[in-house]
Amino acid sequence: MDPKTVKYSLGNPRSIIAETFGEPGRRTFRLVIESGEARSDIWLEKEQLLQLGVYLQEAIRTLSDDERVKDSVPGEPAWSGGDTFVEFKAIQMQLSYDVAANSFYLVAYESDESEEESASVSCWINPNQAQQLFEESLSICASGRPPCFLCGSPIDPEGHVCPRANGHAVFESG
Repeated sequence: MDPKTVKYSLGNPRSIIAETFGEPGRRTFRLVIESGEARSDIWLEKEQLLQLGVYLQEAIRTLSDDERVKDSVPGEPAWSGGDTFVEFKAIQMQLSYDVAANSFYLVAYESDESEEESASVSCWINPNQAQQLFEESLSICASGRPPCFLCGSPIDPEGHVCPRANGHAVFESG
């Protein structure tokens, strides 16, 4: 199987942030990547954002103090292709750490197939950006509905009929 090609290689972005919109239980999540004159809005599921944050947190934790402050040498410069806006829902994401570059390489795909029309974006994230992104991601994910202490399912503002209590108990958030 041939490796997928990336349509928009944004290089080292000037910013990458995680955002959420809406009320808990009905929120949407996205990454906003800005590089040169390019901007990409990558819409995610909450679980994707959570896993991205957890991976980055663990990877940053394993870096030495020297590695955290060492200069990053991304595999590509910032976007120089002119004014571009790319927006899509990520079906597949890949994240890796390049020791020589001291940077994380993030790739997001609109499709898990190698379709010509589907969007894909890549960027190189330095350790400082990775630290900020994991903190934002985990904070956003933790600010949702509280989990039920019995089953772990989210408790809606209207309440939650817990299957572990066989429907005999209704728990409320707050």
